Amino acid sequence: MSKFRVALLQLQAEYNQNDALLKGIAYCKKAKKLNADIVVFPEMWNMGYEMLFDGELKKQKNNIANSKIKEWQNKAIRNDSDFIKKYMELAKNEKIAIALTYMEKTNNKPKNTVIIIDRTGKIILKYSKVHTVDFKMEAYLQPGDHFETCQLDYGRGKVKLGTMICFDRDFPESARILMLQGSEIIIVPNACNMTKIRLEQLKVRAYENMVGIVCVNYANMGGKSSAFSPIVRDQDKNEVDNELLIMDDKENIKVVEYDMDFIRNYRKQQPFGDCYRKPLTYGLLISNDTQIPFIRNDSRRNGI
Repeated sequence: MSKFRVALLQLQAEYNQNDALLKGIAYCKKAKKLNADIVVFPEMWNMGYEMLFDGELKKQKNNIANSKIKEWQNKAIRNDSDFIKKYMELAKNEKIAIALTYMEKTNNKPKNTVIIIDRTGKIILKYSKVHTVDFKMEAYLQPGDHFETCQLDYGRGKVKLGTMICFDRDFPESARILMLQGSEIIIVPNACNMTKIRLEQLKVRAYENMVGIVCVNYANMGGKSSAFSPIVRDQDKNEVDNELLIMDDKENIKVVEYDMDFIRNYRKQQPFGDCYRKPLTYGLLISNDTQIPFIRNDSRRNGI
């Protein structure tokens, strides 16, 4: 009864929103048939994480560049859009949770957002990417300003879920804060080439925080969607690894299963996570000062 099943939707990007909607719905239904409790999309699914890179824009005249940026930003959608409502209806009808990603329209710049819709069709978490990629097109997005954790009732039990998005995983503070908020599983929508070191990075995040981590990437961006547990043991109960799954580069759907009783018992017995931290020595971590060689003129350290 403690098994929690996560479907990784490693899909080819669809740059037309209606095509993305229909394809996403079809794959959510496939995930339901595979007995998944939640499905996870790659980053900014509503527009396929289509990007115009600064290198290209700088070759254009300012008025042309500004026009392209505005056209790109106009692909953002409101939280009450039909696109989101359709997935809310789907979650309710299929009784399956959905981690849905999109470019969110705001009264300021758009945000890179993920929501978790529970099996009743209710949005129980909304998180916007804190660590926007400010040296590329995400400089034209508005960063989020906090991390989010929620409790998901998946029918046979409950699990505490946290979310971070792509570049967030490059900062250990992201996963650590989610662990401190109580996250047991961290969901990571992604849109970039998942190299070996980036996969190892996620493996370490799962191990040091004693959480499960699920990262879902686009097939056309190299795939290698992955899932990690705090630890995996062999038949003799020896610790062997914490890798559950690394996919290839093909469009596909895979389901991983987490034994939540095992994870919770493991967390009670092992010394990682928040067990032996020394927070009073970590003051420098929240300093806003930057030293050479890390000074970057385009870094929005204050989130502006």
